[in-house]
Order: sequence, then C-alpha cells, then structure tokens
Amino acid sequence: MSRFPVTPNRDLGQHFLVDENILGVIGRLAELQAEDSVLEIGPGLGVLTEYLADRAGHVRAVELDRALEPALRERFAQHENVELQFGDALRLDLAAGEPAPTKLVANLPYNIATPIVVETLDGLPTVGLWCVMVQREVADRFFAEPSTKAYGGVSVLVQLAAERTGFHPVSRNVFRPRPNVESALVAFRRRGTGIPPDYARIKRVVEAAFAHRRKTLPNSLELAGLATREVGAAALERIGVARDARAEALAPEQFVELARALA
Repeated sequence: MSRFPVTPNRDLGQHFLVDENILGVIGRLAELQAEDSVLEIGPGLGVLTEYLADRAGHVRAVELDRALEPALRERFAQHENVELQFGDALRLDLAAGEPAPTKLVANLPYNIATPIVVETLDGLPTVGLWCVMVQREVADRFFAEPSTKAYGGVSVLVQLAAERTGFHPVSRNVFRPRPNVESALVAFRRRGTGIPPDYARIKRVVEAAFAHRRKTLPNSLELAGLATREVGAAALERIGVARDARAEALAPEQFVELARALA
C-alpha cells in the first residue's frame, strides 16, 4: 500500500486487492494463456493487472478513478502489453479497439459487478471466459436454481449465455479496506451454442418478469409495459406454464420460449 498512497473511494465500491496469494487461484480459474487478450475492469492498485500482464498477450485495464491514473501509468510504463483506459466501463464502448478481448478477468467494483457481467454477455461477443471477484451473494445469484431465494433475472441471463467452470470463496483479508461482506471468485465459459439469436428481446422479457417479484408473471409483464396481463397469461399457457406462475418458477430455457410466444 505504501507504493500507492491512494485512499480507496467507497462511493466507487473500491476494495483494493492487496494479497498476492489469491492471484494463483485467479490464474487457474481464468485459464490464462500467452495468446489471451484480457479485459480488466477496476484495476485499483494494479496488483492483478501486473499478474495478468506477465501471462497474457494483452491486458486492457479500465479504471474510473482518475486519482489512480498517475500511479498506474508509472507502474506500467514499461509494460508494452498493458493498455490503460480511464472512464466509466458502463458507458465506454468496450468492444472497440484492438485486439478484441477474449477473457474478462477482474476484481469488479461492488456497485457495478452485476451490470458489467450482464452487459458483456452480449455486448462483448469475443469474450469466451469470465473470471470475476464479486460479493458472495452476487456470485451465488449467477448460477442459482429456479425457485430459490437467490434466483433472479441475472441468473437467467447468465445461464442462457454461459456455464460455470469454477468457484472459490475469498477471504475478506485480501482487500484493503476490508469489506463488510463475503466475496467469491466465479468463473464461467460462454456456451458453445452462443447466446440465443433473440437475446436482446429475451433480456427485455426477463427484466420485465422480475421487475415485480411479488406479482404473478402476467401482472409483472403488464406493470412493466411489455404485454397485457391477458397476453402474458396466454403466452404462458402456450409454453405449458400455469397462467398465475411467478417469474422465479421458470427455468432459463422457459424464458426463451416465453419471449418467442410473446413476439
């Protein structure tokens, strides 16, 4: 920490990775190879960035906090395979530039972890593997089963696009400041079949379906302005689901059927 006298910004969800012992686990789960082009969101102090740079062909590290820029540029001045980009990862065109990323490996800032993962599933078609450090409860949501407390819209969207390849609980002691929540590394690979061709529409249906969790699915679709209650109920019947079903009862594949029935 003395090398980077920077105060973590809690408003940005910053918890800097400082324990290098976890890097080997990240490397294993990320299956790092020399030909990889890695996208890292939220490099912080650059601990993971340097590890990636020593093992991958190219690393693009995207950091929102400009206060970190001088230290990061100094640290990686001699690393020709490291590209530093400063800005909001949720607003930048992450698909722009060369080489295109093939893996996303990051200690994701807590406040953007879920939207980053969801948006990159279809927004970065060249990414074949994700290895991300997130809050434990977020990691659990990604591959939660239907009708469980953790199951939600993000579960559906992630599981339609990818399958989990690894999971590792992470001690709070690897971060500074020490967070008040548990964390975990989760790795997942894009399915060989790719995302469904109508993924954008499926995403809209999923978001509308889970927008009102205490409502039946037809009511939630209507409240979200996607379809009337009658149309939603009829679509559920066509795919063999009860008219009064709730979103959390449907498996990911059933949302694909529902989106097509509503089309």
